[in-house]
Amino acid sequence: MPVEREAMVLEARNRAGDYFRNGYNCAEAVFMAFQPYVAPGADPQLVRMFTGFGGGLGHAGCICGALTGSVAVLGLLKGRTDNHGSRETIYNLARAFHDRFEAVLGATCCRSLNPHPFDTPEHLRNCLKITGNTGRLLMEFLLDNGLLDNSVPA
Repeated sequence: MPVEREAMVLEARNRAGDYFRNGYNCAEAVFMAFQPYVAPGADPQLVRMFTGFGGGLGHAGCICGALTGSVAVLGLLKGRTDNHGSRETIYNLARAFHDRFEAVLGATCCRSLNPHPFDTPEHLRNCLKITGNTGRLLMEFLLDNGLLDNSVPA
């Protein structure tokens, strides 16, 4: 892995983990880590859209919030802006990232990835790892698919 790429991947993992460690949920942390790349200058209130994804959709334990947050980041890059545009580009990217996430982490469901009771120390430690690893996976995916260049935003 070239040095620039390796540094970007490590930075994404650390930023996502740090945001989680500082009180953001998994989906919020992934968005916050990638916001400088995908939505520079965006209203900071945009993070509010990601809050309900945490805990597998509001503690329902369904699809992992770090995964849904990642797909939302992909949508900011390649989602359509009107009802006449094709959905296929983002659908293909979302599916490919989903499949990569599942292959690496073994599941996509929050309760399968993290069987500990919500907000216990064990749960939070495991979510920290999942969130950081998702940041790493997403950065690798973005670079592998030519969705970002190899430069860190200012």
